[in-house]
Amino acid sequence: MKRTKVTDVLQDTEYGKKVCVKGWVRTHRSSKAVDFIALNDGSTIKNVQIVVDPAAVDVKAPANASEGTTVADALKLITTGSCIAAVGTLVESPAQGQASEIQCEQIEIYGLCGSDYPMQKKGQSFEYMRQYAHLRLRTNTFGAVMRIRHNMAIAIHDYFHRHGYFYFHSPLITASDCEGAGQMFQVTTKNLYDLKKDEDGKIIYDDDFFGKTTSLTVSGQLEGELGATALGAIYTFGPTFRAENSNTPRHLAEFWMIEPEVAFIDLNDLMDLEEDFIKHCVRWALDNCRDDLEFLNKMIDKGLIARLEGVLKEDFVRLPYTKGIEILQEAIKNGHKFEFPCEWGDDLASEHERYLVEEYFKKPVIMTDYPKDIKAFYMKLNDDDKTVQGTDVLFPQIGEIIGGSVREENYDKLMAEINRRGVPMKDMWWYLDTRKFGTCPHGGFGLGFERLILFVTGMQNIRDVIPFPRTPKNAEF
Repeated sequence: MKRTKVTDVLQDTEYGKKVCVKGWVRTHRSSKAVDFIALNDGSTIKNVQIVVDPAAVDVKAPANASEGTTVADALKLITTGSCIAAVGTLVESPAQGQASEIQCEQIEIYGLCGSDYPMQKKGQSFEYMRQYAHLRLRTNTFGAVMRIRHNMAIAIHDYFHRHGYFYFHSPLITASDCEGAGQMFQVTTKNLYDLKKDEDGKIIYDDDFFGKTTSLTVSGQLEGELGATALGAIYTFGPTFRAENSNTPRHLAEFWMIEPEVAFIDLNDLMDLEEDFIKHCVRWALDNCRDDLEFLNKMIDKGLIARLEGVLKEDFVRLPYTKGIEILQEAIKNGHKFEFPCEWGDDLASEHERYLVEEYFKKPVIMTDYPKDIKAFYMKLNDDDKTVQGTDVLFPQIGEIIGGSVREENYDKLMAEINRRGVPMKDMWWYLDTRKFGTCPHGGFGLGFERLILFVTGMQNIRDVIPFPRTPKNAEF
């Protein structure tokens, strides 16, 4: 019989029909007269209840079951984590909290699950579950997070497609360092035990696969600028890599980035884009992930849905960096304690950003016009020659969720900044060509996908919103 997904069964009111569901057992309760099996197949946070009369059900035991296994014995084998198929009649449920259930006639056991199954139905810490990232996906919490993650990816493509952007695939292997920080994973086919070096002790890459030093990308922005200056408006959405030895709840070595880049955009238009885009994503979650959000609101973060709805109600504050520093220094004068200093010219710490968002303004903030020395070389210089047209979108509980800027389109100004900073540009002649041949005003931003998922789910650690986190000393699964 053809399988019906649990999400479809729970919405079906054609009582009396035969249905077949397949999935993994969440709970199995037995009494003398009847068994209740809660079954989930990942299609929804909700389980379907299978009502089993041991005297009337036909149970097909797994192939490795001992000969002569009775129905009662086979039912006892069905424990949390077991995989089964159940065929029965869809009926209206007398139980509170569920509209329908299945009066079971047949069960086929696909796979048993012993008492050593790590995801038993009991309270386990997220730290514990990270050891079993290959199995934690079957839990209610991680099922909800992954369904929301899927929906956020769909929301992103939907937004940009509707607004005339082209999906642009930037390379994962690159010879350039967009951020200039040098925290990149090197890509090589060389024998690391027998490296050829020149007379200065530097490794010779002439015989390597690409004939030069190459690494995994930290950003698709520079290539995205090439696309924007040809197609008008593009976005990239793909994995990026940072070899940064950060063991924090906000950092991953492998994560996904969304990076739109737009020709003929100014600072105000860029901030409008950032706000409109992120509101679209939040609205999509509220409209399409309600069951999962309600579960997470109940079990993980009781203020989650209110916070998401609050983002849609409020206009984001647009705050110059200098004014932000003044607010923070005034807070210090009034007795507020920060761990890190915040003088003009300092890069704001997460605690500063969250103070502005959560305590002072109590709404999202777009901070602009940062000192040029704490931002990237490609940001457009303001007339004061001290600040640049950078934008950071700051969110409650997250801090920075978006970083963007208007790019410096003037060749001479860009080269002056490159030379002042000593940025290695020998392999980036192609990037400078955009300023030499038909330069145009343009800008864009980068949004860390996992930080968006953190905000939308209420989860506290970025390692819990990606299926298989890559962090220092951790590349399992």
